[in-house]
Amino acid sequence: MKKLKKIPKFKSEKEEAEFWAAHDSTEYIDYSKAKKAIFPSLKPTTRTISIRLPESLIEHLKVLANKRDIPYQSLMKMFLVERIEKEFRKAGS
Repeated sequence: MKKLKKIPKFKSEKEEAEFWAAHDSTEYIDYSKAKKAIFPSLKPTTRTISIRLPESLIEHLKVLANKRDIPYQSLMKMFLVERIEKEFRKAGS
């Protein structure tokens, strides 16, 4: 059995991501002992962006969002996700 290396302590998520991008995790983790885990409260990392949209587009979004009883920013995210997934499916075929 191969001796595993000790996982270092990280000062930030960025530092950890850089470490794992440059190292083979099988040298640090015995995946044969892994157990399935569910993280129901885990939320993806988000970033605030600024985007300029025509006022009429924002008003249309607000009307549609109001019909669904959700914030218009949430509706915009839903539309973006749907379209991006569609583009990836199209590119994959």
